[in-house]
Amino acid sequence: MTDEWYVLIEEDTRVTERVEGGELKLHRWTLVGTHHIEGDAAHAAAVAEDAALHYVPQVLARHARPGDEPARHAFVTPDGAWVVLLRQRHRECHMRVTTARLMHAREEKEAPPKTLKEKFRSAWEGPSAPEKPWTPAV
Repeated sequence: MTDEWYVLIEEDTRVTERVEGGELKLHRWTLVGTHHIEGDAAHAAAVAEDAALHYVPQVLARHARPGDEPARHAFVTPDGAWVVLLRQRHRECHMRVTTARLMHAREEKEAPPKTLKEKFRSAWEGPSAPEKPWTPAV
């Protein structure tokens, strides 16, 4: 186990698509920031509070003028996560700021490329059976 703390920022990202004369507002909850914090859990909680009170999501930031400050309602949950509702002019969005301790990290590993013989064999035999999905060990 590591003792590395992070502040995670998640946003409600929104894209408006025009389809057949109408507008579709597509929402997606996205992790937009993972900020490594030098220090302990208390320091990470203080940084998370600062982010909840000052961070401006891209939905609002790309339309803001210098000096604009959105209306902000910041709620802290019993587990220490911050849920923030922001409004500016005709736009509204929300975000979540949490602290997290890094418990596991692994680098990506790619399988070696198939040889020409393996490519021909898989084309002839068809795709291989999918791996079994993860199930909990009992």
